[in-house]
Amino acid sequence: MAQSMNNANKTEKTANRPVQTIRYGSVRAAVWRNMVDNGNASRPLYCVTFSRSYKDGENAWKESASFGTDDLLLLAKAADEAHTWITKQRLADASAEN
Repeated sequence: MAQSMNNANKTEKTANRPVQTIRYGSVRAAVWRNMVDNGNASRPLYCVTFSRSYKDGENAWKESASFGTDDLLLLAKAADEAHTWITKQRLADASAEN
């Protein structure tokens, strides 16, 4: 039974991937597309999550949503690039509708 739950979790995680990932060093911006019902039609809504990768004391990779002083400019660059990507994608989405 545990095996089938693990497979279900893996399938769910693989199906829910960001549509765009932007990296600057250890800082990552993941752009997510969610379809929202807008009356007669669905439209995409884009959201962004930010994370920082680091190695713990046992040399295993971890992620954090906390950023240090040295990460802030990288975070700003990732946010700017995510904004640009979403703006272009919205234009492409609107063109595809028409």
